[in-house]
Parts: sequence; C-alpha cells; structure tokens
Amino acid sequence: MTVMKHYLALDLGAESGRAILGTIQNGKITLSEEHRFLTGAESVPTMYPDQVPQGLDGDCSLLWDFTRFWHEIKKSIHLVGKKVKIEAVGVDTWGVDFALLDKKGMLVASPYNYRDSRSNGMMEEAFSRLSKEKIYEITGIQFMPLNSLYNLLAMSARKSPLLPIVDKFLMVPDLINYWLSGKAVAEFTDATTSQIYNSRIRQWSDEIIKAMGFPRHIFPEVIPPGTILGPLRRSVANETGVQTLVIAPACHDTGAAVSAVPAEVDDFIWISSGTWSIVGMNTPEPVINEASFKYNFTNEGGLDGTYRFSKNIMGLWVVQQCRQQWVDEGREYSYTELTEMAKSAPLLKSFVDPDYSGFLRPGRMADKVKEYCELTHQPIPQSEGEIIRAALQGLALRYRYVIEKLEEVSGRKMSTIHIVGGGTKNQLLSQFTADVLGRRVITGPSEATGIGNLIVQAIANKDIGSWKEGVSIIRNSFEILTFEPGDKHPWDKAFELFKSHLDKVKLAY
Repeated sequence: MTVMKHYLALDLGAESGRAILGTIQNGKITLSEEHRFLTGAESVPTMYPDQVPQGLDGDCSLLWDFTRFWHEIKKSIHLVGKKVKIEAVGVDTWGVDFALLDKKGMLVASPYNYRDSRSNGMMEEAFSRLSKEKIYEITGIQFMPLNSLYNLLAMSARKSPLLPIVDKFLMVPDLINYWLSGKAVAEFTDATTSQIYNSRIRQWSDEIIKAMGFPRHIFPEVIPPGTILGPLRRSVANETGVQTLVIAPACHDTGAAVSAVPAEVDDFIWISSGTWSIVGMNTPEPVINEASFKYNFTNEGGLDGTYRFSKNIMGLWVVQQCRQQWVDEGREYSYTELTEMAKSAPLLKSFVDPDYSGFLRPGRMADKVKEYCELTHQPIPQSEGEIIRAALQGLALRYRYVIEKLEEVSGRKMSTIHIVGGGTKNQLLSQFTADVLGRRVITGPSEATGIGNLIVQAIANKDIGSWKEGVSIIRNSFEILTFEPGDKHPWDKAFELFKSHLDKVKLAY
C-alpha cells in the first residue's frame, strides 16, 4: 500500500483515555498519541440519606461522567481531523460496565462504576435465583462481583424506578458507538464480559434474563468485531468537522490487545501484561467443564467468533506499589534502575505469589513482600533488588501455574508464549517466563491495545487484506523480541515450593 491511510483508535481505560492515530503505508503502521484525557469515576450523592438500602456503603454512588468523556472524544476527532483524513474511528474500553437508554435513546442515568457498592450481596442473590453451576454452564465467565450481571441485578432486586423505563442495555463501548453512529448494538467481545451472554449458543441468555427479572427486550443485537456501523452521526460530523466511518473493533480492551499478538502459528499462549496480567489462549469454542469451573477460568469473546479462555493475575502491581513505597520514603527509583538491581540479586532466593490477598490493596508493598516471605518460611529479602526480584520471580511462577492449568483443562499444549502490552518493557520478567516454562517467549508490541483496535478497523475497511497481512504489518513496524529458555532445573524446584505455599496463604480471588 503506497497510499497513506489514517485510522483513529479511541482507547479508554479506567484512569485515562487516549486518541491514537495509526498511519498505514508500505506495509508498516506508525502510531501517534494525539490527545489524552482523564477518565476516572466520582462519588456522587444519589439517594436520600434515610433511604439507603441495606448492604450499600452510604448515600453516594460511584459514577462515570460520560458527558465529559463525550466532550473529550469529540475533541479528539476534531483535533485529528484537522491534520489528516480519517478513514475510520474505533473504540475500545474496559469491560463489564453498562449504560441504559430510554425509548427515545436518552441516557437514563450516569453509568455506574464496577467498584460501586450496589453489587454487595448480589452474587448470593443471583445464586438463590439460578445456581452458580448453572450460570457458569451457560456463560463460561469467571465469578467476580463487578460483573454486569450483579450490577443489573441490584436494580432488579431493589425495584429501581429506572428499570421499567429502560429500552436498551448497552455496554460502555456500545454507548460510545451509539453516540458516534446512531447504531444501538452490542459488540461481541464486550458483551461476553457481562455474564448474561450464553457462550454456547452465542446470544443473550434468556434463562439468566428470566431468572434475574430483567426485561428481555432491552438486550440489543450482538455484532462481531470488525463490523462497520456506518458514518458519523450528522450532528457529530458537523460539530467535529469530520466525515468518517465508525467501526467496532474488538471493543473490550483485552480483546483489542490480543488482536495485536503477532503470532505466525496457532498454538500459542498469550499474556497481556501490565498492572494486571491476563493469561490465556484462543479457542474456537468456549471451554466450559468441571475443571474450568473449579479454577474460575473465563471465556470471553475474541476475533472471528473465537473465545479467549483465560485467567486474571495481579501482574506488575506488586512492583509498582513497591516503587511507590520507596518514593514515599524519599528513594525514587526508575523502573529501569529497579530491574537492574533485581538482575544482581540472587537467583530464586525467595519469591511471592502476586495473587496473595495481602497484595490486593495499595500501601507499603515492600513490607508486605517481606511479610509474605516470613509467612511462607523463606529467606526475607532485604535490598530493593532482592524485593523486586522476589516479585518478578513470583509472577513468572504464577504464569507457569496458570498456563499449566489452562492446558490441562483445555487439553491443548502450546509451544510458544506471546507477551504484549506495557509489561514487555521488563525484559527480565520475559526471561524468567521463558526459564520457568522451558519455552520460547516472544514479546511485543507494547502498545497492543491501540494497535489491535487499528488493525481490525483497517481489515474491516479492506485497507489490509487479511489477518495474516495484519500480523506481517505488526512484525514489520514494532520491536519484537525472542527469549530462549535457560536452565529450567532450579525453576522446577522453586515451582514445587510455590505450589506448596497455596495451602499456607489466602489468595485474593
């Protein structure tokens, strides 16, 4: 392709949103961050103090300010449209949160944040209406109180006056797509995160909807990633001065990140690495059985009708929080400096499990690492390098534990590990991962979510001919590194010890 084509990815996270311009030419794609804005939720009084239902934390709710986000989205389109001709725009966001529209298409209330207390007790309420086993058998989705199912049930169980006037249930990226294009539909990869979607028959679950008392008519048509929704609404086009298409990529951010895995073979494990790590594999059908239920694995939608059979891990959170403790104490190290210190520390002297419940909340994480080692009768790390090495080694060991369980439950053995996302910048962790698994690890790109969003748009618009061509473009455009495994024997011994700790510590989930 000698003609330069420009696509805009709107990548919204729980803390910030970004407008990423992707330019495709001559078999390569270049990225430019054109605008960044804060997202975040606000605690807002939403109830009379004397009418707070039992189980809620108070008279305030944690809400997203989507009218402000909408202003920033339109600003993003305007800013980029002044510079280049935009072929299309695509949105990806976090999962589970949703918005509700009335019969005229008006937002009936600000969308709730998934951390709001209204879901307190709703998992138990749901299981009283439909068994936990049955919900998993239908959806294949891991159980977390933040899932859409429990937040919508809070409205149904408490007889919210809003629910009778609702005409459409839209996940967060679907709301933005609706405002952009006028099309009120649900994108597959994000709809599956709701735990209301029947993964086996690939439609909203009538059984769950009926059991929970939800109105059936509010759930919209589900469309696949890569669907062209149409041109910008006339009002949005006039306001931004831009004429372009709206394309639904993989609208769930993890789905978008996995879309950017530059794999040349089908048998690979992927890790989306950052503050959280999501470890998984792509499967043609959901993996739903007694073992996947036991280990609380999830089956979220992927590209081309596939599923992402996966598990969440607490990721680099422990490292980030250790650094924050030292900053607070007046010792400010860069991540590069901390990694260099960790390289010099002894091999497998001690390690932690990143999913330990004590690591879930912020605060004095380096002290918590020491406490974990004391609890599990390991040598207590003293220096900053030893503490960071304990965290990175533990994360690699947790990767192995989850990967072996994924392969055991799915019956599939994978030859290669692909790591994408910001965590690929930590090459020491990548080497640890290769060593502990005894397998080749391929890392990159680091900006996987935005790249996946952009590539899916370009394929839908026929500026990229196939997914194979998309993979070639990614490999030609970004640094892709390969890590070969070293001596696996000391890691095998450490892994047995790691597993023995599971009986001694409480995990976060």
